[in-house]
Amino acid sequence: MSDFRHETDRLVLRDWREGDAARFFAVTDTPAVMRWLGGRLTQESRAALLTRVTNCRAANGFCFWIVERKDDGGHLAGEVLGFCGLKRADAPGSSVSGAMEIGWRLREDAWGRGYAREAAQAALALAFERFGAEEVVALTVEGNAPSQGLMRRLGMQRRADLDYEDTRYGPDLNPTIVHAITAPAWRAGAHG
Repeated sequence: MSDFRHETDRLVLRDWREGDAARFFAVTDTPAVMRWLGGRLTQESRAALLTRVTNCRAANGFCFWIVERKDDGGHLAGEVLGFCGLKRADAPGSSVSGAMEIGWRLREDAWGRGYAREAAQAALALAFERFGAEEVVALTVEGNAPSQGLMRRLGMQRRADLDYEDTRYGPDLNPTIVHAITAPAWRAGAHG
């Protein structure tokens, strides 16, 4: 299995390398970034996340890739911005278990610059064009308006019929709300 690398105009999406974990957690394990993701991580939960990424990549050939700013002399050039990618949905109690899921997590000083949209558009294109997805889901919670807005800008539709309770979290992070886009909708240009 070769190392994965995909470039967009401003970003590189790639497999994790030695040293990425420390860089990733330094910029994303903050109160603001983790607000809608269950809060700051313990050392055990950091290790578990890395294990899940490794196992996901081994099982599927894809997972959440490191998102790195291209070195063009601009702000944050060459730095880890976070992650974005694809996995198989597997949350406890999930109504979409096994579905291809897109997710992202970017550092706070990268918000509002279009990086999440650029990375997510690339990940969706890869899901449909390279990995053969028929549908891709995205998950968040009611309070996370920025992620919901991005899901809509990606052409995803709200699927209230698929919302579910994630037993890992309390009422402030439930229910999990689901958005989805099908391959035909993606190909028809619903992703703008």
